Amino acid sequence: MRDSVEDRRGYLYLAGVLALYGPAVLLAGSTSFVLFALCPQVFMLFPALPSIAALLLLNSVHVVVLVVRTADPAAYGGPALVAAMVVLVGSVLGVWSQRTVTESEHRADLIAELDRSRTEVATLSHQAGITAERQRLAADIHDTIAQGLSSVVMLVQAADADLDRDTAGARRHLDLALRTARENLAEVRGLVAALTPGELTGSPLAQALHRLVDRFGRDTAVTATCAATGTPRPLATSVEVVLLRAAQEALANVRRHAGASTVRLRLDQGTDTVLLEVTDDGAGFTPADGTGGYGLDAMRARVEQVHGTLTVRSAPGAGTTVRVEVPYP
Repeated sequence: MRDSVEDRRGYLYLAGVLALYGPAVLLAGSTSFVLFALCPQVFMLFPALPSIAALLLLNSVHVVVLVVRTADPAAYGGPALVAAMVVLVGSVLGVWSQRTVTESEHRADLIAELDRSRTEVATLSHQAGITAERQRLAADIHDTIAQGLSSVVMLVQAADADLDRDTAGARRHLDLALRTARENLAEVRGLVAALTPGELTGSPLAQALHRLVDRFGRDTAVTATCAATGTPRPLATSVEVVLLRAAQEALANVRRHAGASTVRLRLDQGTDTVLLEVTDDGAGFTPADGTGGYGLDAMRARVEQVHGTLTVRSAPGAGTTVRVEVPYP
């Protein structure tokens, strides 16, 4: 609107209107009725002050013509008063309409900006969701395929070492490697099919943890125990997945780094929270040194997604305790 107001064509239009309106009123006084159409137009073409000046100029035409035609001042006092009233009322209504239009345009701009902001927020939320899903899938792959292949590699290496001197031991290691590979294949299929751990399919979390600990003990010859306390309560699938993955990662770290002789896993379903604790008597480490690697970082990210907390207590030579606590919804 501002560009059209400042356009010189508006002024040329007003000049043409005055050039035609003056002679028309001079020829026929009733022509002044066209002011009903001309007065609003000036406020459509110009800002407030030029519009008021143009309105005053248009309404003064028939007064000037009356003055030219009539020498008696009393004859044009009334028309002059009417013209002044028209200018006053027209100016008030015109300025009000201009402000209304300006506010409407401003609101339209705000609405358009709000729509753009909503679109940007939706886009960013979508991208954040994609990033979070990628991170979650990366953690799932790390907790399944990576750990499974690591176990298979270690078992095959053990079988290779026993191949010449202990055929029965080598066969036992190969059987465990085969079983681990099959279990991880089932895990991957379950991940692809439903993104839910295969251990949790058709069984409660406590049973899945018992099987996990039993398999860990068979694979490593480490004395591993699992205890479930408290009153079992239904848990969201997302929480069960986080607890199971935390147990898998903690046991995988024991296998790779701890050199432990015993491992204890405890699941405690309390009144307000569910607690998972994995304790070993291995070499330990200093948590402040940040030597947890990707596994602990991924575990912590998983736990935070379900509003839980992860605590790692360890010291060189004093073993390690991984504690995950998640509140009930």
